[in-house]
Amino acid sequence: MAERFETVDEYIASRPDEVQTILREIRRRALAAVPGAGDRISYGIPTITLDGHYVVYFAAWKHHISVYPVPEGDEEFEREIAPFRAAKGTLKFPLGKPVPYELIERAAALLAERQRAGY
Repeated sequence: MAERFETVDEYIASRPDEVQTILREIRRRALAAVPGAGDRISYGIPTITLDGHYVVYFAAWKHHISVYPVPEGDEEFEREIAPFRAAKGTLKFPLGKPVPYELIERAAALLAERQRAGY
């Protein structure tokens, strides 16, 4: 049976120590990139929200961290995310390699812009 979490803190605490560090930093940076944002568990994983609507999800898996969905961006942004695209709507960051936190911040900010624009 799948694990159920009530809070983002509970979700993060359920992961190995080294993964907790990564998840806390993703959470911190995503919240900073989206002024006025909050977070909660949705679909069983951490979700950054704005005005009660999801902006970005993130999750830890056995070998990687995923961030969903992938926003559209300019050519430079598209080039930067290309190595991490696992599917149309997923960015996948392998554990054991440096996490491009700034890229995740930019993705969260772009997704928040879309949310505020009503997309």
